[in-house]
Amino acid sequence: MALPWALAVLSLLPLLDAQSPACPNFSVPITNASLDQISGKWFYIASAFRFPEYKKEASKIHAVFFYFTPNHTEDTILLREYITVGDQCLYNSSSLKVQGEIGTLSTSENDREYYEHLLLPKDPKTFMLASFPEDKQYMGLSIFADKPEATPEQMQQFYDYLTCMGMDKSEVIYSDEKKNLCLPLEKQHDEERKKEKERFESGTELD
Repeated sequence: MALPWALAVLSLLPLLDAQSPACPNFSVPITNASLDQISGKWFYIASAFRFPEYKKEASKIHAVFFYFTPNHTEDTILLREYITVGDQCLYNSSSLKVQGEIGTLSTSENDREYYEHLLLPKDPKTFMLASFPEDKQYMGLSIFADKPEATPEQMQQFYDYLTCMGMDKSEVIYSDEKKNLCLPLEKQHDEERKKEKERFESGTELD
């Protein structure tokens, strides 16, 4: 499933006036603190894409939640994602590469490398991913939150960034948590990991 993932830390620019939303800086280096902030479980909330491939994939998806586990020494992030498409749940585990100096994160699929930028708003309970931010024909923006639904304030920041990039609210595709079919699989995986941990600890004690 070709969902875009990639990162680069956000620095907010001051508002020029009351009618002009703050634009993010897409080229801030990624730090360990940045990666720690996005570690854990997240939910896909909404996105807007002009890149045809991203737009096509996003339109098929009902719900997504995933786990980020950064590895600071290897400049990677373990991604475990649960995607509801139609009437099925798809699970995927992959490794994302962190290009810290240029502020991007990438993943490889079908011999292609996909890059995006991480935007960290003031609210630490959300983050956004921007693709091709300088290209009006291919740009895109997605928002993620630590809960299945974002607050009006969180969504407003997303809309402000869309406006700043030159995109329109009418281009947004939203997730639908009510159609999430992956919770049973997540529970199964949690139980399997718990049993593996118990077996490991038991074996260690015997040694």
